[in-house]
Amino acid sequence: MNWIILIFAGLCEVGFAYCLGRSKAVSGYEWWTWIAAFAALYVLSAVLLAKATQTLPIGTAYPVWTGIGAIGAVLVGIFVFREPATFWRVFFLTTLIASIIGLKTIS
Repeated sequence: MNWIILIFAGLCEVGFAYCLGRSKAVSGYEWWTWIAAFAALYVLSAVLLAKATQTLPIGTAYPVWTGIGAIGAVLVGIFVFREPATFWRVFFLTTLIASIIGLKTIS
C-alpha cells in the first residue's frame, strides 16, 4: 500500500511542476491560482512521502519519489510545454527509469 502512496506522492510532484510551468505564462489572479495549486500539491506530495517512509526505507523511497517527479516533469515539458526531446534527454530519462525500477526491485 505504501508503494501506491509513494507513486501518488510522485505524481503530485509532477502536478506541482506543471503548475509552476503554467504560472510562468500568466499574471494577476490567474498567477495566484496556479501558485496556490502548486503549494497545495507540494504539501500533499511531502505529506504522502512522509507517510510512505513509515514502512519503506528512506534510501529507496526518496530517490523513487524524486525520480517519478523528474520523469514526469520532463514528460510534461516535452508533451505540454513543447520542450525539445533530444537524444540525450531521452537517453538519460531512460537510465533514470531503469534506476527507479532497480531500486523497486531490490526493496
